[in-house]
Amino acid sequence: MYQDFFSNKKVLITGHTGFKGSWLSIWLNALNAEVYGLSIDKVSNPSNYEVSKVSSFTEEFFVDIRDYETTDKIIKQTEPDVIFHLAAQALVAESYSNPIETIQTNALGSANILESLRSYNKKIAVVMITSDKAYDNVEWVWGYRETDTLGGKDPYSASKGMAELAIKSYLNSFILNKKENINIGIARAGNVIGGGDWAENRLVPDSMKAWSCGEEVLVRSPNSTRPWQHVLEPLSGYMLLAKKLYENDSINGEAFNFGPSLEHNYSVVDLLKEMSKYWDNISWRDISGDSSFFHEAGLLKLNCDKALSYLKWQSVLTFQETVKLTVEWYRNFYAKDARIDKLALSQIKEYANIAKQKNADWLL
Repeated sequence: MYQDFFSNKKVLITGHTGFKGSWLSIWLNALNAEVYGLSIDKVSNPSNYEVSKVSSFTEEFFVDIRDYETTDKIIKQTEPDVIFHLAAQALVAESYSNPIETIQTNALGSANILESLRSYNKKIAVVMITSDKAYDNVEWVWGYRETDTLGGKDPYSASKGMAELAIKSYLNSFILNKKENINIGIARAGNVIGGGDWAENRLVPDSMKAWSCGEEVLVRSPNSTRPWQHVLEPLSGYMLLAKKLYENDSINGEAFNFGPSLEHNYSVVDLLKEMSKYWDNISWRDISGDSSFFHEAGLLKLNCDKALSYLKWQSVLTFQETVKLTVEWYRNFYAKDARIDKLALSQIKEYANIAKQKNADWLL
């Protein structure tokens, strides 16, 4: 299904040098799409973008998404059939250090994409990726639905809520029933893990860095639960959403959650224990009593019934499969595997095989 749709399509990925963006670039290139990337000129160190050699098959533009004129010029120049908007300041901790930059990047950056589309005349499907942190999380035990209240207690959550407000205002003011060539969807995903994530203050990369040096990892909230999912899960949802938007305007303007089933929420401790099955001699220390750390929600769940009903999408991997794929990537990286640039592609194929075994027809 994906192969038939994306082959020879022009696809612009904002934030293509990031964790999700680099994986999406690899997948779309494998599907024979014409991939364009728009990102600010800085990457993590190490970087999945670099070790997977994304630049070798991507036409790239390095620009700050807050720069409207240059962003608009790139969109008009590349004439994409599909845009995946991932460019963002994606770290909660960083939002406390630089709240204004976070709000500008996440809210104004999203608005800049939409402003450019006002004068775009080619048929296009646009997936605006925000976050599950956009919800006003009161830590109830049932999953948040797409109609629940947006908001947040921290600058990062607020910036995603602002982005959602900008998207809604552009949809209602300029797109819906006014621009028949443009279909826009909103994607909100749960906590994503997988090989090649090197962001600061994230459990998996922090653990991999520490354990590779024989050190203990510092854990802030060991009993917090999250809808952990492998990076390929939401990406498969984003691509399916783009395809549906391009082919049918009945879901234009709709938001969708992409995450594991509700019973697959696991705690930080659960994740650490599962990772220990694939990494020898791990150690960790609970520092949640340290008042110097920022606020984090203890409980977060997503209800993904809408994605199942409208898109026929649902997560494929078990928690155990998710962790195995994730740690496998890092083990190969730290073993200095000469073919690390091929690993992401082999894991995409493995994911597709698992989906086939589980009759996930929408992916095949």
